[in-house]
Amino acid sequence: MKLPQQETVSLSWKLGLASALMVALGYPGEIQEDLSVRWFWWCLSMIPFCYVVFTLAVGLAEATSKQPSPAAASLASAARYLTVLSWCTYPFVYMVKSVGLAGPAATMYEQVGYSLADVLAKAVFGVLIWAIAAEKSAVEESELSLGCSLLVKRLYRFQCAKHQGRASILISAPRQSLLSLLVT
Repeated sequence: MKLPQQETVSLSWKLGLASALMVALGYPGEIQEDLSVRWFWWCLSMIPFCYVVFTLAVGLAEATSKQPSPAAASLASAARYLTVLSWCTYPFVYMVKSVGLAGPAATMYEQVGYSLADVLAKAVFGVLIWAIAAEKSAVEESELSLGCSLLVKRLYRFQCAKHQGRASILISAPRQSLLSLLVT
């Protein structure tokens, strides 16, 4: 995302710890049968959850816009919003057993919900990351190619100027040997 190293490390720690805290706070409610206890732990786990989602949705908008090309910025933005969308499915899946569903049907809905959220969060996100990397590589290659072509043009101009200088020396000093001009 082109964030400075210190900001990347700081943000990684904050988001990682918030995510771990979210899971740690949500798990006690996940294993409870009492609905009031489940709702209590769900509410607590939503505090770090909201921080993570807000940081992804709003806090990284500026970093997304700093991508090397409009296509890369668009893909990074899509990845950011896909992550937010997939993360927002988890609280709703968590609530399946909190709205009175029980037994095998509730477990089935919960497992299907988590599986769909995981596919969205991991597989589709992985494809987007690959597309971003491919776009950035293409931009870097074109910049490198442009840089190389400028270098070749400069070398060509230098060689032409060098040879023109030799030609003027040859014309002004015809007695010098051609071999001495080529060696220098």
